Amino acid sequence: MFTHIAYNNEILSGKPYILGTRLSIEFILELFASGATKEDIIKAYPQLTAEDIEEALRYAAQSVKNEILLDVKVPS
Repeated sequence: MFTHIAYNNEILSGKPYILGTRLSIEFILELFASGATKEDIIKAYPQLTAEDIEEALRYAAQSVKNEILLDVKVPS
């Protein structure tokens, strides 16, 4: 499903990253959250392609979509 994203326990402690780089999906999302555009990111990190960034966003959306929040009350 994701051809631009890789995992490796020896790279970034196993966090998902863009294949062929050491740029994590988390880092790309932080760039967007700080106001960067796709064009800004590609200019700053020319090793990235538009497809890399789009897949990072799809990966993040899929991760949140599958997230399950548990509201557990623990007695004291």
